[in-house]
Amino acid sequence: MNNIGNISSVTTADLLKQKSKVEAPGGEQFAQHLKSALNEINELQVEKEVAVADIATGQVKDLHQAALAIGKAELNMKLMLEIRNKALNAYKELGRTQL
Repeated sequence: MNNIGNISSVTTADLLKQKSKVEAPGGEQFAQHLKSALNEINELQVEKEVAVADIATGQVKDLHQAALAIGKAELNMKLMLEIRNKALNAYKELGRTQL
C-alpha cells in the first residue's frame, strides 16, 4: 500500500527530467561518439609507440602481437584521416551551395 503513495508523488516534470538525462540531443550524442573514437585511436597510437619501442630495444615478447598493434594503429589512423577528408569536402560543398 505504501508503494502506491510513492508512485503518485512522481510528477510529469520528474519523468521529463529523467528522459532528458537518458536521451542526449543529436549534436551532443555525435560529439560524444566522436570523442570516444578519437580517444580509442589515441590509445591505439600509444600501444603502437610502446610496441615500436619494445622492438627497438629488444624487449618484445611476441613479435606477432607487436606487428598487429602497429598495423591496427596505422589502419585506424588512415580511416580517421579519410573520414576527416570526407567531412571537410562535405563542408566545402555546403559552402558552395547557393540558396
